[in-house]
Amino acid sequence: MLVRRTHLAFPVLALLAGATPAMGQSVITPAPVQPESVIIAPSAPPPPRVETIPAPPTAPQAMYWQPGHWMWDGSNWRWTQGQYVVRPSSQAIWEPGHWMQRPSGGYVWVDGHWGG
Repeated sequence: MLVRRTHLAFPVLALLAGATPAMGQSVITPAPVQPESVIIAPSAPPPPRVETIPAPPTAPQAMYWQPGHWMWDGSNWRWTQGQYVVRPSSQAIWEPGHWMQRPSGGYVWVDGHWGG
């Protein structure tokens, strides 16, 4: 009798947890979330390049110039050109990405983001 209760307990628990699909339905398992890659450079990046900022492609208040920056490709520093992006709101302020020195050594890239 104890064995029978054990066998019945598993389906009941699964039903309560919502794990058993209804008849004719398939189970869809979400893809695992991939962690963002962390870029670690062995040394500080070179000084930023001087960029000539072109005129914005549309109304200046709707666009923001994101300055270029150095990226580590695993073996060398590579310059990424600046670009115009659409400002999400008139109050939004771009906080640029930057390289931060780690206490354990090397530098890690911190992505830029909109604030304000």
